[in-house]
Amino acid sequence: MNNMSTTAANHDADILARVIAPGTPELTRQTAEMLLTLDFPPEDRERMNHLAATAGDGELSDDEQLEIDAYERVGHILSLLKSKARVWLDSSQDSE
Repeated sequence: MNNMSTTAANHDADILARVIAPGTPELTRQTAEMLLTLDFPPEDRERMNHLAATAGDGELSDDEQLEIDAYERVGHILSLLKSKARVWLDSSQDSE
């Protein structure tokens, strides 16, 4: 992967982490619970597994590398969103 893609992806993730940081505006319980249900559909999981196996064999094409990088970024975004939702739900239960 070229350095420009890596740098851009790292900046995207850093910016997003600041946008959805735990100290940003509150979520509603319904929104937090909905965020925890977000996940990749089965066909995307299958595609990610295929790409990971191909990468393990060192046989990814340039397009496949871009695709696996995109899955990785989206996975990171999902993780950040779910983390914010869990933190908010935990803190809202403490105040009840």
